Amino acid sequence: MHQKHILLVEDEEHLLKIIRLNLELEGYSVVSAVTGIEALKEFRKGTYDIILLDVMLPEMNGFDVCEEIRKENKEVPVLFLTAKGSGEDRIQGLKLGADDYLTKPFNLEELLLRIQILLKRSNNNRSTAPAVPDIFKIGNNEINFITYEIVDVNGDKTQISKREIALLKLLIERKNEVISREEILDKVWGTDVYPSSRTIDNYILAFRKYFEKNQREPEHFHSIRGVGYKFTE
Repeated sequence: MHQKHILLVEDEEHLLKIIRLNLELEGYSVVSAVTGIEALKEFRKGTYDIILLDVMLPEMNGFDVCEEIRKENKEVPVLFLTAKGSGEDRIQGLKLGADDYLTKPFNLEELLLRIQILLKRSNNNRSTAPAVPDIFKIGNNEINFITYEIVDVNGDKTQISKREIALLKLLIERKNEVISREEILDKVWGTDVYPSSRTIDNYILAFRKYFEKNQREPEHFHSIRGVGYKFTE
């Protein structure tokens, strides 16, 4: 079973240690951050199943952090942990894309229960996501996920590798969403293989050669500097 990864963002050291300990006792893998800037760096470095986010943070507040996260990932659940319990703050957080809001001081059992609910909801949403068809068209181009054949911008039919197909499928399944380099390496290459950071760049360049009319100004396969990669139709 996949171990769930949590990004915990909290600048109060004592509370951070308590929450982290309890999450790890429940079997979660936890990465922590104590400032808003650090939170964004950790978010972009890893792949998380849920983010626990304090509002009152040094350098950059939790609302701004949530807004930046939602620009890059609309799916990962975000749970605000905050001493600010006013209705206005709650509404602002939910408007920015947060999934839940827990006011300090809170009961640890309630926190663990809310995490379980959000993770279950997130898993259900992913399982109902539309499947990529066996034959997928990008304009006049075509990808056959069964035979590993493509029709490229020149109208030529070419067979590509199993790994290229796997990466294409991941990008297309998550279209319009930035996928981090780490998540791609984990899902396409696996944990036992350690390709260089240039490997994915070379695959993206190959996809542009196959499918883009103008490789220098791609319409479909995008590299987001320092963050990851994105497919758009």
